[in-house]
Amino acid sequence: MAGLRERLARARDAWYRARQRWWIRWGVDLAVAALLFMAVMAWQTRNLPGAGTLAPDFQLRTLAGEQVRLSDLRGKPVLLAFWAPWCGVCKVESSTLSAVRRTVGDRAHVLTVAVAYEDEADVRRFVQEQGADYPVLLGESGLSRSFRVDRFPTTFILSPDGRIEQATVGYTTRLGLLWRLWRAS
Repeated sequence: MAGLRERLARARDAWYRARQRWWIRWGVDLAVAALLFMAVMAWQTRNLPGAGTLAPDFQLRTLAGEQVRLSDLRGKPVLLAFWAPWCGVCKVESSTLSAVRRTVGDRAHVLTVAVAYEDEADVRRFVQEQGADYPVLLGESGLSRSFRVDRFPTTFILSPDGRIEQATVGYTTRLGLLWRLWRAS
């Protein structure tokens, strides 16, 4: 027992000496922060369809009156973002989605689905106030249930063959969205 205590005391002393070096202290702190971030991400997406799952097909109307069928978009990666007009984080992410759409051009599809809204006027007001220049589809609760979306914004990255590559909940940076689309192509 005394040998174990002695080894633990030596290990503790070595750890304290190592923590005095700034690069070790920062490295450990960054690793812990990354681990916490990944744990929160995993917790938030735990009920969403998993990677490799074929995305549920749908046909929805855009604000311009056109019909869009998800299965018709195969052949390119798809960024599919679910949002609600009352969601503050969705407002912040709106300019990011516009920037991603301009950056990827015709190499990928960037679509958004408005759900959890009172009426179409709420969606139109959001689009106008945020200067959204991406396609906005008018979704319904059945679609939210099929994708298991209950928090906003929720973003899915779909592979060119229509399978879910990744899902995220909450704000995602432009670089994060572009990286995910690149991985899906």
